[in-house]
Amino acid sequence: MRGVRREPHENVATVLVDPSVLAGFELELMTLDLRVWPISTAPICADGPRTAFQTRRRLLMKHQGQWDVAASWTPVWISFGTSWRNGDDPLPWSAHATLWHVLDGYADHVRFHRRLGGVRPLPVPGSEPAV
Repeated sequence: MRGVRREPHENVATVLVDPSVLAGFELELMTLDLRVWPISTAPICADGPRTAFQTRRRLLMKHQGQWDVAASWTPVWISFGTSWRNGDDPLPWSAHATLWHVLDGYADHVRFHRRLGGVRPLPVPGSEPAV
């Protein structure tokens, strides 16, 4: 019996980011080959604003008031650039550690869960799609 083939996906962290730090946050992550994708404008979302609203709401509801400060923050996906990948191998733990370290440095301006999810591959202009 053949195994079921998993649809191509990309590992991402889902993060709520204070809009007042978003530009600097994105620049810092870019230097580490980590990409910030505001969900409302992500190229894989048919209705980005709705997906962003639902993502923010789900995260806020899960924390029953503890994350209320983030009620108007920007939901983003953070993906890993090619320097973190080695073919079809899983992401190295150093990639996770680097991301968590940066996010911890923005503790007053981000809310996140220390785990990754999967989304359809996010196309980077001028590069091959991630798988």
